[in-house]
Amino acid sequence: MERSAGLSPRAKGRLAGLFEALEGLTSAGGQVVIRGKFVVSGAAAATAANIIAQPRLVWLGFALSVLGVLFHLAWALVFYELFKPVRRSVNRLALSVIIAGCAVQAVTALLYVAPLLVLQNGGSLSGFTPEQQQALAFVFVRLNGAAFNLYLVVFGFWCVLIGYLIFKSTFLPRILGILLVIDGLAWMLYLHPPLATQLFSWIAVASAVAEIPLQLWLLVLGVNPDRWKEQAMAGRSPQP
Repeated sequence: MERSAGLSPRAKGRLAGLFEALEGLTSAGGQVVIRGKFVVSGAAAATAANIIAQPRLVWLGFALSVLGVLFHLAWALVFYELFKPVRRSVNRLALSVIIAGCAVQAVTALLYVAPLLVLQNGGSLSGFTPEQQQALAFVFVRLNGAAFNLYLVVFGFWCVLIGYLIFKSTFLPRILGILLVIDGLAWMLYLHPPLATQLFSWIAVASAVAEIPLQLWLLVLGVNPDRWKEQAMAGRSPQP
């Protein structure tokens, strides 16, 4: 973080965009794409058979999920540095929220690999029938999904806070902040997963419309360094 603090505002913006892209690729790759290849909804036996048949794929998904946690934490810390001139109290709250979110994301990663460990170490569960072992593994699969839903809620709250900071900043377009607030509210619908599942197509659209432009803006243009410095010098951030 000392190195990050010494970077120019534009470089910080581009670094944030890079970490955002890496987090999206690794988290979605592990938790959505790869997980979808071995989890069969409502079918413990079929899911267990897929996990046992593809252990390397499960470990790959786990590794990507862990990388997603690290990239998200790095992204959040760079954003914290970037938005220091805006609203200090909101910026600190946003950092606290996403650290909690990364902790939930880490638990999600641990639960990701738990079904494989249960199924591969059946001897330590000798009191369980194969069907019971499959059912236990499937419980961990469901817990992984529930933890990921909770992470999405926390991530959505963070997006709302960051969207507010972008809107209040002078060095990024306000429209990006508005879109990110809408995106965050959409992710927070996972407070009630059945509703979020029904509205997922709308959530996906809100995510794409908000997060892709923000990512591209940060990667290509970064932030306006002159306005960042002006806002920092003007002391526009409220007292902590």
